[in-house]
Amino acid sequence: MKTIAIIGASLAGLRSAQALRQQGFDGRIVIVGDEVHLPYDRPPLSKDFLLGKVEAVPLADQEDLDALDAEWHLGVRATGLPSGREVSLSDDTTVEADGIVIATGGLPRTIPGTHVLRTLDDAIKLREAFGTAQHIGVIGAGFIGAEIASSARALGKDVTVVEALPTPLTRVLGAEMGTACGHLHGDHGSTLITGINVDSVNVDGGINLADGRVVGADVVVAGIGTRPATDWLTGGPVNVGNGVLCDAGGVTNLRNVVAVGDVANCAGHRAEHWTSATEQAQIATRNLLAGETVATHTHGGYVWSDQYGVRIQFIGRATEDVRVEDGSIEDRKFVATYRDGDNPDDVVGIVAMSNARLFTRLRRSLK
Repeated sequence: MKTIAIIGASLAGLRSAQALRQQGFDGRIVIVGDEVHLPYDRPPLSKDFLLGKVEAVPLADQEDLDALDAEWHLGVRATGLPSGREVSLSDDTTVEADGIVIATGGLPRTIPGTHVLRTLDDAIKLREAFGTAQHIGVIGAGFIGAEIASSARALGKDVTVVEALPTPLTRVLGAEMGTACGHLHGDHGSTLITGINVDSVNVDGGINLADGRVVGADVVVAGIGTRPATDWLTGGPVNVGNGVLCDAGGVTNLRNVVAVGDVANCAGHRAEHWTSATEQAQIATRNLLAGETVATHTHGGYVWSDQYGVRIQFIGRATEDVRVEDGSIEDRKFVATYRDGDNPDDVVGIVAMSNARLFTRLRRSLK
């Protein structure tokens, strides 16, 4: 291969470029990103950035970027993939390449009248809105919604979180551990309303609930998940369906096209995690250079979240058999393991609050 185009200039795209160079590719690398910013770290946006403690955190310094020797096309969107060797861009140009890495990530699901938090520009707007607001409404009590609520409370705002599910984070952590995470809101003065849908959001920021109640808010943020950014691939040769369909090595139905990060549906699994994007990049680029799937990625599912001064860590998968191994849920400091239903001695998942050392030790026992 002489030219490889990477579509997406965030974490997965940058790590793919770095992996290509590490694996000896000395050809032309073209990186296309719809944001005008060079790659930055997204996790701080909902935490220290909103609190004004940091500005944008680069994912690579200038020396590292220079070492990539890549061509950057920033502030430009990919609009189509006419073939497996040509990418159409929003500035009416095209990029021709022997290999393509799709790393376009996800797009936030929206509700009219709300803010979202996905990009640096989103975070800048939200931080400005927080400056004059006193009552913050958050729709969605998942990790991103809870982090935004935590930051708003740290800024002295009144916070109400609305969650459609009866228990926050049930789909990720299960009911018992989701309940433990939900208690963090009340512990720190936020109001959590669960088991109710949002009907609409008022122009002035109030949240209309499906049961007729109205939650007062000066600013409303929707943290209700993302969808894979695949619209630009519609009608093209690459198969899509809840992401870019690929095998466990990130290889699509075209051997010279791979997918990584939030947009990749690898063997029926789409992981929206920071660590997954990094790990997938190593595997997918190796397969791209080989021209076939010579390595696969095992989905560990590691995720962390900082909420109200508590670090939550999770890896693996949640089951109904969950056991506290150390500490106390009431003290918000514990480690619990999830056991396999057919083989109760097998640990298939681990969750921790404020106990990183034991979590790290126990994760080695995962099946």
